[in-house]
Amino acid sequence: MFERMHVIGQFNLGFIITRLDTDIFIIDQHATDEKYNYERLQREAVIDHQKLIQPKLLELTAVSENIILDNLEMFRMNGFHFHIDHNAPTQRLRLTSQPVYRGVKLGTDEIDEMVFLLSDNPGEMVRPSKLSQMFASKACRGSVMIGKALSRTEMKKLVVHIGLQNQPWNCPHGRPTFRHLVDLSLL
Repeated sequence: MFERMHVIGQFNLGFIITRLDTDIFIIDQHATDEKYNYERLQREAVIDHQKLIQPKLLELTAVSENIILDNLEMFRMNGFHFHIDHNAPTQRLRLTSQPVYRGVKLGTDEIDEMVFLLSDNPGEMVRPSKLSQMFASKACRGSVMIGKALSRTEMKKLVVHIGLQNQPWNCPHGRPTFRHLVDLSLL
């Protein structure tokens, strides 16, 4: 529905007013851009890693180990690399590299967090909360700010971006991205 919205204009250098049929919406330009940038980082960012001098044996349950083995690519995207001992009956995984993002190292606590998240959301892209918080901060700083005048083309681009998001309702910091103002047919 966002692609079909007509941009009426900008209000107070921070909000985009749109119309869809008889409905008027107000869109927070910063929160919308922040949410788009955040979801892009969550989906696409590949985290650097630091090789360990000696691989670290991970003491995991069989279920946790299988969750990691079923999601190795996701763990790699998050900067975790493992050596797999295919001959061992248990404790087959050793951590060979750990993620480093903006000077912050992630470790076994984040592996446990990812295993927990994947057990509740199999097949979905998950990130440790430390990374999600850093992505939220990076997305915020790189987004259109309140006080910036936008062209119609820039406003339309932000409106279309809302429709491309999985959960467009709020920015990562909780601010609403848009609100329905009024149905003109009721006036």
